[in-house]
Amino acid sequence: MSIHHNFSGNQSDDGKSANSRARVDLAGRTAELELMNSMFARHDRVGTSLLLRGAPGVGKTALLDAAAVRAADVGMRVLRASGVEFEAEMNFSALHQMLWPLRRHADRLAGHHRDVLDRIFGFAPGLSPDPLAASTAVLALIGEVTVERPLLMIADDMPWIDRASATALGFVVRRISDDPVVFLAAARTGTAGLWRQLQLPVREIGPLAAQSAAELLDARWPGLTPTVRRRLLAEAAGNPLALRELPATLSSRQRSGRDPLPALLPLSGRLEAVFASGIERLPVPTRTVLLVAALHAAADLATIRKATQDSAGVDDLALAQQANLVDVDAAVGHMSFRHPLVRAAIVHLASPGDRRSAHHSLAVALADFPDRRAWHLAEAATEPDEAVARALDDTALSAWRRGAVSGDATRASDEAAVSARRRGTASAAVAALMRAGELSPHPGDRSRRLVEAAYLATFTGQLDDVPRLLADAGQALDTPTGLVFAATAHLLTNDEGDVDAAYRLLTRALDANTDTAKNDNWDHYGILYALLLVSLYALRPEPWQLLKTAMARFEPAAVSPFRLCHDAYVDPTRASDALRQGLADAFAALPADAAPWQLIPLAFAAVAMDTLSDYRYLVSCMIERERDGGAIAMVIPALMLLCHDSYVHGEWDEAESLAQEGLDLAAVYGYRFWERQLRALLAAGAALRGDVDLARTRSEETTTWAAPRGIEVTEAYARAARRLAAMGQGDYEEAYAQVARIDPPGAPSLGIPGRWLVLDLVEAAVRTGRMDEARAQVAAAQEAGIHRISPRIAMITAGAAAVAAGEKEAGPLFEAALSLPQAARWPWEHARIQLAYGQWLRRTRAPRARLYLSAALETFDRIGAKAMAQRARNELRATGVATTTGSDAPTVALTVQERQIAELAAIGLTNKQIGERLFLSHRTVGSHLHRLYPKLGITSRAALRAALEVMAPGEDQPRSATHD
Repeated sequence: MSIHHNFSGNQSDDGKSANSRARVDLAGRTAELELMNSMFARHDRVGTSLLLRGAPGVGKTALLDAAAVRAADVGMRVLRASGVEFEAEMNFSALHQMLWPLRRHADRLAGHHRDVLDRIFGFAPGLSPDPLAASTAVLALIGEVTVERPLLMIADDMPWIDRASATALGFVVRRISDDPVVFLAAARTGTAGLWRQLQLPVREIGPLAAQSAAELLDARWPGLTPTVRRRLLAEAAGNPLALRELPATLSSRQRSGRDPLPALLPLSGRLEAVFASGIERLPVPTRTVLLVAALHAAADLATIRKATQDSAGVDDLALAQQANLVDVDAAVGHMSFRHPLVRAAIVHLASPGDRRSAHHSLAVALADFPDRRAWHLAEAATEPDEAVARALDDTALSAWRRGAVSGDATRASDEAAVSARRRGTASAAVAALMRAGELSPHPGDRSRRLVEAAYLATFTGQLDDVPRLLADAGQALDTPTGLVFAATAHLLTNDEGDVDAAYRLLTRALDANTDTAKNDNWDHYGILYALLLVSLYALRPEPWQLLKTAMARFEPAAVSPFRLCHDAYVDPTRASDALRQGLADAFAALPADAAPWQLIPLAFAAVAMDTLSDYRYLVSCMIERERDGGAIAMVIPALMLLCHDSYVHGEWDEAESLAQEGLDLAAVYGYRFWERQLRALLAAGAALRGDVDLARTRSEETTTWAAPRGIEVTEAYARAARRLAAMGQGDYEEAYAQVARIDPPGAPSLGIPGRWLVLDLVEAAVRTGRMDEARAQVAAAQEAGIHRISPRIAMITAGAAAVAAGEKEAGPLFEAALSLPQAARWPWEHARIQLAYGQWLRRTRAPRARLYLSAALETFDRIGAKAMAQRARNELRATGVATTTGSDAPTVALTVQERQIAELAAIGLTNKQIGERLFLSHRTVGSHLHRLYPKLGITSRAALRAALEVMAPGEDQPRSATHD
């Protein structure tokens, strides 16, 4: 029987397993459980013992609990005692606890043994028994009870077991080798005591492995946001007690990610007792050194010694090492805490005055590091101080404003270190500005800093705090200052998604700020970014023109990312080669820890120019750097852009994973605007995969939200999903209607997503008999020069020209489209052109049709385009090629009447209209349609046209594999 067996039953009153939580708490302890199980398996033949040794909270007691339950299940008697500090000086207190359940069995013993046990139990007066008498009496009692059944003896927290009890237990343990007794004990690593002389076999209980730690945290605290979950896993460092209790010390808003986590996490009473027990007994000089080290994240010995005025001697640190609190590497001049929560415990134990004194000492020691010095000065301050407020203002915002590496970071020796210094800059800047506001003696400075904090809070996921911060600053939401307008516009765009209202506010903001912007003018930068966001999604020229006006107030180099984005969306054909080169140069010039506002405009521009795949790694690095306490409002669109790029390159599983990550963050932090953009992409993804119902549902939901808010790009993507779904079903009339609403015929758009829709509109027009319109669209696209934007659009435009061409011209045009450089990098469009070429070749009876149809089918199958794969499969069958999948493809002959009904339904006639033509009732027409759908391998009326196309003219059944 497995030691895990006892956790599979024992139902509680609410129907849940009473031991389910215990099972969770033992995650990652399979080896230890199996070891104890093997001890119980041989308990009836030989006595055995084991000491579990590990750090506080690591789960030793939980293992002993599991052992006790298992032993009882196999019929063993269980005796248990736990050492506690306040009983450590009471003779036989632990033995009294362990043997109390056997007090009535003492009557069976010889009189001298019974007398000794009566004194231990307190039943008789007299002096405490001498050690030998007590030990032999206990051994006699153990021998008596094991006659009835085997015995498990458990001694927890051995170092706190009183000396008299420890002596007696040691005496017994050394003499049970031939008795059916198992002795289990537990002790903290590094503790001393008489028990160490027993030399018991030791099992070291270490921290949980990463996977087991995550399993325990997720089971106890499901629903934590990824950022909070990562922080808790890091702080707990595999300690089960910390994993269970740390989340409980946080507020619900902190657990949900809506409020930032403090630099040092709060500790529960149990955690403080576990991690602070060794600290309180240290001398004052050692505790002072430890407090300075705990407040100095870098923990380099040189700074610690300087801050303690060289009082951090070897002896002080040696005492901390002996207490298992720190490790010191004198060779490299660094110290580290044995567990991350030791830092928190040290700080929590210190008085406010001691903490302020330590911060002040560190500020003096870090005079050459202005950013860290400013933080320590702020923590040490007890009253308003403009110098400290200004230092916080300057250092906390330097990286955000200019994308510059801080003074500390420039001293780092590699890019990884620089990037690590950037992590969490945004939320740290908000906190710094809020503290700077508190320390500002003058109301005007306080107001300015709180307004800046409010603006940055719109990026860090603290949307709920923005109105409060503006109110605290004495600014109403419509106060005519540039940064207030920018904060409000950004809030409206990200929270409510009201692009039109945001545009009006930003227009007023620019009117109120008519001066030329300096490169560090935060008001103008705030307006600039909010206006870019509005421009990207309004699909109207006015916001772009306003953005151009705003950029004119800056030095050209200061707004290069914004200008490149403007040109990529508004004027991509005038100098497309120079634009692509400008993007490459701008990405190459980014520092290792580029500010998100520098990177995101470039990423949007790269998507518009179909070049983001060349710079994905930079976007991914920014996401990794900013997702924990950083610019969440830029992480989400970055994930969206990567999702878009994955879709166009045929990596659809990856695209959906990125979209889901973005949706999770958007839901947690309240960025409903970005949530809708991601849902629009997923709607198109569902259509690409052939999931028509899901695509239409998502599309309708997105359109309902976007249309009244004037978010035309989002609405266009939602319509694109319906267009793709209709194309997959062969319903080109619906596809034409949807694409025409995005990009009206005759005037191909240079914008997004219009520049990618030429092939869609042309194919839909050709399939619905609008040949002149299709050719006019191709001519207009060629005249507009949209093929110059990117190789992808060049292929799309060339493919559209081939689809619209006459029978004599089409072949060479298809060949030209498919032979363009890099054409295969965009598998969706490439395979569609292959399919169209294969269909054209089949109609002309050219044997090469099979080559292109097979290539298209292979690509559609690989990327997961089920509907289009079925169309390619049907076309291949029509050429006489058997396919190995798609068993629902048409193989059964249609009757003459079924063929007539199918053709009339395919051109859009209702059942009633078909019945009137064929002199049938509408119910009979419906029955025929219901029967012929499986024959044609389709599930809806919309797919009839495509299914009938694969039947050779005049045939009454689809071609089979036996036809040549």
